[in-house]
Amino acid sequence: MTARSRGERGAVRLDPRLLIGLVLVAGSTLGVWALVAGLDDTVEVYVAGDTLTPGTRLETDDLDVAAVRLGASERHYLLVDGAPASSLVVTRTVQAGELVPLAAVDDADRTGLSTVVVPSRGPLPSGLEAGSRVDVWAAKATERGGFEAPKVLVGGAEIAALVEQSGMMASEGTSVELLVPREKVAALLEALAAEDAIDLVATRSSGD
Repeated sequence: MTARSRGERGAVRLDPRLLIGLVLVAGSTLGVWALVAGLDDTVEVYVAGDTLTPGTRLETDDLDVAAVRLGASERHYLLVDGAPASSLVVTRTVQAGELVPLAAVDDADRTGLSTVVVPSRGPLPSGLEAGSRVDVWAAKATERGGFEAPKVLVGGAEIAALVEQSGMMASEGTSVELLVPREKVAALLEALAAEDAIDLVATRSSGD
């Protein structure tokens, strides 16, 4: 047996069909990868973990993050990529679990609202929570120990938080942090200082 025949017998011959198959498999794999990469157009957006009310100052660390597909509408929301490093101020109510719209935050407090704590004289209407709106009714105390006819002191005030009393003060009910227009604050504080009768009445939307 010659050296040439031994070399030919030991050589590995590749079937052209095998090469073609390998190329097709590689091409298919790359195609699937490119398709998946193209479909993965999610972006990370900040989400309100709790209800945020106007005037609330927050850091992005106070918010949750979710990966969602927004398409062209992503420019309307507070994205993790490109979020400001400084604190933000909430300008309108953002419900818990809601994506934070850019229009709902600002870099300064321009709401024109102040927070006033108003103690309730009795049980609050059911269903009230942060973000609910109430009318503040007040009746002036008279010298004889009675009260004048009540009137609306602040209409449509938004609740920032409910403050449960504890200890000896628990019998006085729940205090409510209200967001009040600054021009109404003086009148409300005056009514509280004079111990006028103040009641909170839940507002009803036009659809109720």
